[in-house]
Amino acid sequence: MLLSGKRGLIVGVANKRSLAWGIARAAAREGARLALSYQNERLRRNVDRLGGEIDGTWTLPLDVAVEEEIDAAARMVRERFGGLDFLVHAVAFALRSDLAGDYVSTSREGFRIAHDISAYSLTALTRRCAPMLEADGGGAVVTLSYLGGERAVPHYNVMGVAKAALEASVRYLAADLGPRGVRVNAISAGPAKTLAASGVAGIGSMVKHYREFAPLRAGTDPMEVGDAAVFLLSHLSRAVTGEVLHADSGFHALGATIPGV
Repeated sequence: MLLSGKRGLIVGVANKRSLAWGIARAAAREGARLALSYQNERLRRNVDRLGGEIDGTWTLPLDVAVEEEIDAAARMVRERFGGLDFLVHAVAFALRSDLAGDYVSTSREGFRIAHDISAYSLTALTRRCAPMLEADGGGAVVTLSYLGGERAVPHYNVMGVAKAALEASVRYLAADLGPRGVRVNAISAGPAKTLAASGVAGIGSMVKHYREFAPLRAGTDPMEVGDAAVFLLSHLSRAVTGEVLHADSGFHALGATIPGV
């Protein structure tokens, strides 16, 4: 199995539709031992229940907007696992009001929040986890992005700008941590009806458009994203870092844009 004996922290599982849950299932199938984080008590029940479906999986609290909670999570991982082989960052958030209108109307506070949660949290988490990731000869970090970080997608607005910052962070982190044996990559997945995407107006139309026009004529299956993540977390991608891997049925290769929805 590709991840046999590997220890991983997956941040961002919310429910069964989460792309992060697809990654967790694929990683567990390949032999990984997992820790799943929950943002707050409201989400804890869901994450605890999902974690119970994978033998040996445990859960921990982690609000990525709180520095003390990131520190505490890293300590808990070190104590429970003794180290870490991979980190999956699948966290994104923007104020619904900043996704409803035009990008030009984005509020200053909304811009700050979107970038703090959706982009900076990758850097904050990686900084705390890097000492563990490099300890046993190197590790891997994977985050989730979307085509809205490369193109202007209707209603994606400030989240698209935050995803662009996230992808730039992947490249800078890869440059910083490569000499320490830590690889950092992103998966740009197609649209899916996840909790994180629920604030994007017309998400259902976007999913339908991908199924009709993407080269593979398919939407986004969380397990396909999970399999792509397994590749990036395993030794098979040992020469790959600073990369954004598109797992979107080929839609990114088209010249056409997503229609207004």
